[in-house]
Amino acid sequence: MTPPEASLDTRGNTPPAVLSCPPVTVLRNRADFLRAARALRRGTDGMLVQARDRDDGDPTIRVGYTCSKKIGNAVARNRAKRRLRAVVAEALLPGAQPGWDYVLIGRPGVTIDRDFRALKGDLAYALRKIHASG
Repeated sequence: MTPPEASLDTRGNTPPAVLSCPPVTVLRNRADFLRAARALRRGTDGMLVQARDRDDGDPTIRVGYTCSKKIGNAVARNRAKRRLRAVVAEALLPGAQPGWDYVLIGRPGVTIDRDFRALKGDLAYALRKIHASG
């Protein structure tokens, strides 16, 4: 399937109307989480964000999610991770940089109950601070 055209010009001379954003994937390996834990971090009211520049030439942005048992039972942990995934889907790309790994860690009693707009603001703030210092 070809991407949609940017205009109604049917001659095929127009570029596709596709944004050239780096792809975002999910961290799955423990070693990647441990490397991110040794790198930069920024705490906010709703979450803790750890970030690491991979320096491997791959522009892919990788994101991991962690919620410990301090959050609550499995239902509460999964709800917190769903909220973090939703925040990433809406607010990660404007502040993220290609080739970086990000790990979002939920906070007990806060990640689940915090206003969603405030969570998005927390992520944007953390990314600004991380990239300003790194």
